[in-house]
Amino acid sequence: MRMKMILLLKHLLLLISASVLTIKAHKQSTQQVNFQDLGSNSLNTWLEKYGLQIDQPFSGPLSFSHLPYTRCLQDEEARFDIGILGMPFDTAVTYRPGARFGPYAIRSGSRRQRETRGYTMSWAQDPYAQGIKIIDCGDVPVNPFDNALAVDQMEVAYATLLARPLATPEKVRGSTSYSHPRIISLGGDHTIVLPILRALNKIHGPVSVIHFDAHLDTWREYPGGVTNQSRVTHGTFFAIAQDEGLISNTSVHAGIRCKLGGEEDLRNDESVGFQLISGDDIDDLGVAEIIRLIRKRIGDSPVYLSLDIDVIDPGLAPATGTPEAGGWTTREVKRILRGLAGLNFVGADIVEVAPAYDNAEITGIAAADLVHDFLSMFLSDHPPPKRKAGVILKDEL
Repeated sequence: MRMKMILLLKHLLLLISASVLTIKAHKQSTQQVNFQDLGSNSLNTWLEKYGLQIDQPFSGPLSFSHLPYTRCLQDEEARFDIGILGMPFDTAVTYRPGARFGPYAIRSGSRRQRETRGYTMSWAQDPYAQGIKIIDCGDVPVNPFDNALAVDQMEVAYATLLARPLATPEKVRGSTSYSHPRIISLGGDHTIVLPILRALNKIHGPVSVIHFDAHLDTWREYPGGVTNQSRVTHGTFFAIAQDEGLISNTSVHAGIRCKLGGEEDLRNDESVGFQLISGDDIDDLGVAEIIRLIRKRIGDSPVYLSLDIDVIDPGLAPATGTPEAGGWTTREVKRILRGLAGLNFVGADIVEVAPAYDNAEITGIAAADLVHDFLSMFLSDHPPPKRKAGVILKDEL
């Protein structure tokens, strides 16, 4: 019994010794950390010790590519050369809704992009390093219950921003088309292009349109329509725009592959002023010839680019309301966009991103990357040179 007590006491003493050593070590560690933090007995602020409060790719307020965010419609002093504007409208779709969440999804897909890391080898430039002011202007607060009201709100919003003075006019190219800010719109369903073209018409008159899409969007009306407003859908807006004199007869589709009612749809499409490049043409003609055909069709006229995300195959961009199998790849679309640099662009949009149907954000990420291409496309006088395969960049020093 006595031996057991002695062993128990020894064990207790060992535990107490270990605890004392642990407490001493903790105190020394704490004193060391406190000493480093306090410096010469004064507490450093975050700014003093760590510098600026930089947003991580996965943190911070949601703006496109972490750009400065301004509610441009209410801040009448906001100046910019290129503005990112969300149009969360999706109440004129003919199949799956959800594109009202498109602006959010595209901005979320852009989180890994930022001004300080914008150089791409394919463009051989950084659009944010050109001295041009690019900001995120937020979203148009469209009414979700009244389409006629919403379309007017989008037109007024776009026209309001077009009328702003440029932030850096000395940096802008000489064309009169660039004496006004340019806007990249984040849709929203494709109907948003109608109010955009109405706003652009006030400044530029009729414009040519480069239309990337699986569908024509030149139909005259949707079956069952009984009012003037019911005619306005994401599949009829180009016909309405042509009736209103908003587009020229030198527009072009790219990537069309939808089912049609028959040859009459193609004849109607031609009457609206479009030349058609089908989805299959990329195999028969190749990317370079598609670029040549588009540039020849557009010439020097003011041109608006509208890209429906469903031009890309749904295997690569599933988050859209009217998916069509057999589309182009993201890489093919990006290559064509590079080939269009130097045209007289007055604006652009990317539409029909409906993130409820997405998987791992792949559609939102693709859309955000295409918007980055739009920026480089706007700021390039000509297509970038082709890089030679196997060339390694060397440090001249």
